[in-house]
Amino acid sequence: MPNTTPLWLFDLDNTLHNASHAIFPAINANMNVFMTRVLEEQGLPADQQAVNEMRQRYWRLYGATLIGMIQHHEVRSEDFLRDAHAFPDLASMIRAERGLSHLLRRLPGRKILLTNAPRRYSRDVVRHLGLHRHFEKHISIEQMHVHRRLRPKPSRQMLRKLLARERVPARRCILVEDTAVNLKSAKNLGLRTAWVTQYLHGNVHVTGIDARRQSTMHPAYVDVKVKSVRQLATHLGRLAR
Repeated sequence: MPNTTPLWLFDLDNTLHNASHAIFPAINANMNVFMTRVLEEQGLPADQQAVNEMRQRYWRLYGATLIGMIQHHEVRSEDFLRDAHAFPDLASMIRAERGLSHLLRRLPGRKILLTNAPRRYSRDVVRHLGLHRHFEKHISIEQMHVHRRLRPKPSRQMLRKLLARERVPARRCILVEDTAVNLKSAKNLGLRTAWVTQYLHGNVHVTGIDARRQSTMHPAYVDVKVKSVRQLATHLGRLAR
């Protein structure tokens, strides 16, 4: 008998909360400190401009700066993730809309948190928001391995593995994201896609003209474009039919 229950895959940062307010700037600063130390040890250019350009380039190429640091500089993922997500007071940095718990209750089907962030950080954020009870599973970057290699979003290999494990056809799965490239990858596999845009202008990876352009565009690989996840319930006909 075919599985007709929707499976929602929710991103975390800049989807369920405003990571651009304080968390992303702090992560970038922490990454820069870590990367500067590694590059200096390897005798490579380590001035601020070089480090910033490398961090952003690896994010564009691999979907996560961590992958570039592993592949090109042989760092340990646990060291990078620990240092990048070290905050003196995480709770004070979190900003989110009210009503998210009510929204998640209204959406039919199962829900999984799918984030390129590390487990400890993402667990703490979701618990602070009071949303942990709505997710039956929590898949963080540490769990995104395919054939023993780290494959975070937008990896189609990772998404295929997830769908096979959950025994859900792609057409019954909805990815809710702020990052367009992740949605494009999911749509190519047959998933339904919801693009959350309210934090685009604050996204450290989308700046200037790109942010303005993305705020007005509606790519073919996006089924539903919403400002806030709170609007998802009004689009169930397109996402969970």
